[in-house]
Amino acid sequence: MSFLLQQSYSNRANCLLGFFLTDLLSADLITMIANISGCLPYMLPPKCPNNCLANKYRLITGACNNREHPRWGASNTALARWLPPAYEDGLSQPRGWDPEVRYNGVQLPLVREVTRKIIHASNEAVTEDNLYSDIIMVWGQYIDHDIAFTPQSTSRTAFLTGMECQMTCEKQNPCFPIKVTSNDTLSTGMDCLPFYRSSPACGTGDHSILFGNLSALIPRQQINGLTSFLDASTVYGSTPAVENKLRNLTSEEGLLRVNSKYYDNSREYLPFTDRIPSPCAQDSNASEGERVECFMAGDSRSSEVTSLAAMHTLWLREHNRLARALKAINSHWSAETVYQEARKIVGALHQIITFRDYIPKIIGPDAFNQYIGLYTGYDPTINPTVSNIFSTAAFRFGHATIQPIVRRLNSQYLDDPELPNLHLHEAFFSPWRLIKEGGLDPLLRGLLAHSAKLQVQNQLMNEELTEKLFVLSNNGSLDLASLNLQRGRDHGLPGYNDWREFCGLPKLETQTDLNTIITNQKVTEKIMELYHNPSNIDVWLGGLVEDFLPGARTGPLFACIIGKQMKALRDGDRFWWENDNIFTEAQKHELKKHSLSRVICDNTGISEVPADAFQLGRFPQDFKHCARSSWTDKN
Repeated sequence: MSFLLQQSYSNRANCLLGFFLTDLLSADLITMIANISGCLPYMLPPKCPNNCLANKYRLITGACNNREHPRWGASNTALARWLPPAYEDGLSQPRGWDPEVRYNGVQLPLVREVTRKIIHASNEAVTEDNLYSDIIMVWGQYIDHDIAFTPQSTSRTAFLTGMECQMTCEKQNPCFPIKVTSNDTLSTGMDCLPFYRSSPACGTGDHSILFGNLSALIPRQQINGLTSFLDASTVYGSTPAVENKLRNLTSEEGLLRVNSKYYDNSREYLPFTDRIPSPCAQDSNASEGERVECFMAGDSRSSEVTSLAAMHTLWLREHNRLARALKAINSHWSAETVYQEARKIVGALHQIITFRDYIPKIIGPDAFNQYIGLYTGYDPTINPTVSNIFSTAAFRFGHATIQPIVRRLNSQYLDDPELPNLHLHEAFFSPWRLIKEGGLDPLLRGLLAHSAKLQVQNQLMNEELTEKLFVLSNNGSLDLASLNLQRGRDHGLPGYNDWREFCGLPKLETQTDLNTIITNQKVTEKIMELYHNPSNIDVWLGGLVEDFLPGARTGPLFACIIGKQMKALRDGDRFWWENDNIFTEAQKHELKKHSLSRVICDNTGISEVPADAFQLGRFPQDFKHCARSSWTDKN
């Protein structure tokens, strides 16, 4: 990203046309400072090759997509700022860090209190979405993991005191603990839940001083560890090191590595991580020799929950299916050509499914036309870099659509007594359940035939997420809603009204104003009770509780932010599937026939699917047989 160029405060940033402060230092010195301070170094200026391959296929890092601005959209560059950050000290300190600081005359509420009083709902309080299936939620999470990942601090201890963040409730970078009250169900004997700040980009925030830049201190920025582009980096990785681990470099067919120990009815699983023993949960009934490790995929979070691991597995299989087919047709192709061509097709399918089948359902047809519109070709003036507001707030709307129950169904789409329903927390970091409890098919059937949870204003997140969230870096249970709110403050996201104004929406000054966009008046009462002023509302919460736009699953604010981001990802991508000279017209025609349902048909034992995987249908009347003539078109 041309660092802070879009911002009104860019003249303070002492950087011009992609020049970074850290570019002046040697790689060794940057690494040393990063290790000492816990900051993350930027990608060094890439040397862009100008050969046939570089113009035909994306670089794995996303660099050189834009020839004038080679770091736009590349991995390990800063998230874009669409508004200047709102830090308490103007530089690095999150809102709510200092209890003495007032906002519109009041203290900001504790994030855990916001969860308990506004966001939390019991597992039983679930309204089903009558239009969309549970797989729409999984696709949202999967695509989010294609375009954004913000690394947390590598240090687990406070820089000043050396105290472990797990053991202290003091705010000391990188610890920004979440305060809990003594009667809280999540109370662990301490007054807080641990929270690690996202690593700052070197040369920003408090680290500006380390780089000798006293004249122009740059507010703290966070890094995107992935490429911003919709490029199936979930399958292939965002760095050469990860890509090389994922490829089967001995294959003549350009294949990806697969699991050497387990198969799913002769179909492939993801390989296990090299890190053994890995921290994933194990089957309590299994012997020591039967360990099932965390999976390894293009994104490090692939084992977070079984549905996400299933989606990653599906696309691993699709790559290998395409690669074998391409090699069979083009026996003279090298393994590298086969791999790159299959990767190009898989990336195009991710783009098609997301823009044609997913995003219009989320932001609605009107917002799609307003913010995204028809494709008119690549625009090199558009910066595709994922924005902080999109990844830290708007695209986290999907957390309110997560069902508390995981269902596995048999070939007739009926409950299987051998695979009973699970509570979601039983599926966290448990790849063994995929391998030992029926493989992909029962899980995918459960996602296709059951509805997503509807995001309802007084049923935002169920207790599986607010009381029983399990993450590998923490010993106890956590609360996803509080983590989201705290992360927004950690990243310096401005408040709700600032973003409404950014989107050209009316500023809300009173509870009466809030009631015009939030139908449930009890919810607006609770919000005002805690925040006192609409401008104080954390943007993730404000966007989440707005009434849906017609035909949408988001309100006007998130529809605007998601729409603007998606347009930038499409129009600022030189390798976008519809751009000239990426595919021939005949190839584009074939690609359009593809869908997520087709990918499921081609890579599982499932024989009947809905025409649109995201549309909720009843079995059997709304399902189509995979082998019907209208389904036989393949790449």
